[in-house]
Amino acid sequence: SATKLVPAVARARSLSGCMSCSQRRYCLQPERKIPNRYLGQPRPFTHPHFLRPGEVTPGLSQVEYTLHRHKLISLIHKEAQGQSGTDHTVVLLSNPTYYMSNDIPYTFHQDNNFLYLCGFQEPDSILVLQSLPGKQLPAHKAMLFVPQRDPSQELWDGPSGTDGATALTGGDEAYTLEEFQHLGPKLKAETRTLWYDWMRPAHTQLHCDYMQRLAEVKARSKNKVRAVQQLVQRLRLIKSPAETQRMDIARKLTSQAFIETMFASKAPVEEGFLYAKFEFECRARGADVLAYPPVVAGGNGSNTLHHVKNNQRIEDGEMVLLDGGCESSCYVSDITRTWPVNGRFTAPQAERYEAVLEVQRDCLTLRSPGTSLDNVYSMMLTLIGQKLKELGIMKNIKKNNAFKAARKYCPHHVGHYLGMDVHDTPDVPRSLPLQPGMVVTVEPGIYIPEDDKDAPEKFRGLGVRIEDDVVVTEDSPLILSADCPKEMNDIEQICSRATYFMATHMHTSQGRIGENQLLRDPDRGQPIQSLAAQLWTSPQVYSSSQELEATLMQEELPKAQRTPKSQALTSIYFAVDLKYNPKSCKEEKYQDYFLQRNLD
Repeated sequence: SATKLVPAVARARSLSGCMSCSQRRYCLQPERKIPNRYLGQPRPFTHPHFLRPGEVTPGLSQVEYTLHRHKLISLIHKEAQGQSGTDHTVVLLSNPTYYMSNDIPYTFHQDNNFLYLCGFQEPDSILVLQSLPGKQLPAHKAMLFVPQRDPSQELWDGPSGTDGATALTGGDEAYTLEEFQHLGPKLKAETRTLWYDWMRPAHTQLHCDYMQRLAEVKARSKNKVRAVQQLVQRLRLIKSPAETQRMDIARKLTSQAFIETMFASKAPVEEGFLYAKFEFECRARGADVLAYPPVVAGGNGSNTLHHVKNNQRIEDGEMVLLDGGCESSCYVSDITRTWPVNGRFTAPQAERYEAVLEVQRDCLTLRSPGTSLDNVYSMMLTLIGQKLKELGIMKNIKKNNAFKAARKYCPHHVGHYLGMDVHDTPDVPRSLPLQPGMVVTVEPGIYIPEDDKDAPEKFRGLGVRIEDDVVVTEDSPLILSADCPKEMNDIEQICSRATYFMATHMHTSQGRIGENQLLRDPDRGQPIQSLAAQLWTSPQVYSSSQELEATLMQEELPKAQRTPKSQALTSIYFAVDLKYNPKSCKEEKYQDYFLQRNLD
């Protein structure tokens, strides 16, 4: 008989098999003693600033992960109806640690299917979900197999081992990897169905060490190995309210990063600078990492869909296409915006941009239950074909060739599923009818290379894409990225604010600052950092713009001994307005409106 498994840590046994999963899923695990030193991932008592008691990852509790496992076993029970094999075992492998050079690791990122079911963020681990003898599915127990503690290795990589794994994740049992071999005889049994992705293992070494021979034996048996990845992806497709909230946080961080990157735009500018600015703003606001290498493509580079080298110079009069997103607490965002780096759309740019924006608006209205991404894609091609005619691009397009022309100038799909990954749940077809809880992108574009002779010259070299993240609901779709500016007026106001701010409030390469509206250091007579720059990043909170203005009058006017009072006051008014009403901050207003006041 198989050697009996002995848990590597003492724990409460009440949930290891004597309570059905349906009962277990509505309560938290009994309180367990958590060792002082265990695991490498954050937990509530080491990171109370972003993990609440009972949470495995930020915003997702043990109950949430228990429900994920329960739903998977219920789905397996449904799939296995009428088939031989009364016992079922699910095996999922974690990701390994990948290395950028000999002994320098990349930041670890867990396999998303493994993470979805347990929230465990350590490498070289195995999750096993096993049906319980004599009990009907979805009753099961969850076991984690993790590397044995190695004090010498922990000196370099931090703590690991079984200690605290069950207390954190809410699983039933934890063992060392070496003990996994004792499961072998049970899994080889003819009466047991093994659910395991042996054709595409997440961890090659674990597969070779523990699963390859077992999978080969099972492949020749009556109950063959069955893939589990597609089942997990079907579950991941529908987001819970807690998951949607995590995605809303990711899109908020990304939207703010877009605004700051637009604000930092100037002409000329390096693509690498905008890349760095975008990543900084995401990370500074709390993002874990970027969701993918962003596309920062200026000028004709925007016609290369995956332009990720980001090493070109964007000249005055050119637009930049930025496709970027961040990951926050295991969930991601994916947004694209296109804007002129000098802050003003030219007439051809505005014409092209508005055409894509109108197509996107129409596509957004179609994101409702019952339709599919493929349905919306067909509508997008129809709308783009109409816009190409209106823009005078391929004027002689016949009706039956409109799709072909649209595919030429928009060679990608209208969108994809979004969740724990950017192109999430790739095995789920886009022909599947949308359901409430799904999150998808809507990203039409029109791309005209600079050497395209079929298009008017004024449009050549322009690529425009606009992408938003959308939650499908019973009613109208919820646009997560709605606060990321995409209307031309909003974009121009943000960029023109940046242009004016740079022109009048920043040092030039010669060390000068614009003389208009600047305070000067009373001792040396040199320009000081503008009030606008100080207040824009200041955490200080004022009850109203009037309070802020009164404070600045009292504190800043005495510093303006060598500056005309009108200029000093104008600087104060500009700073206050930029802080409380940035959309109204136009250069003309401060040249005319403020100086017409009775300042002196």
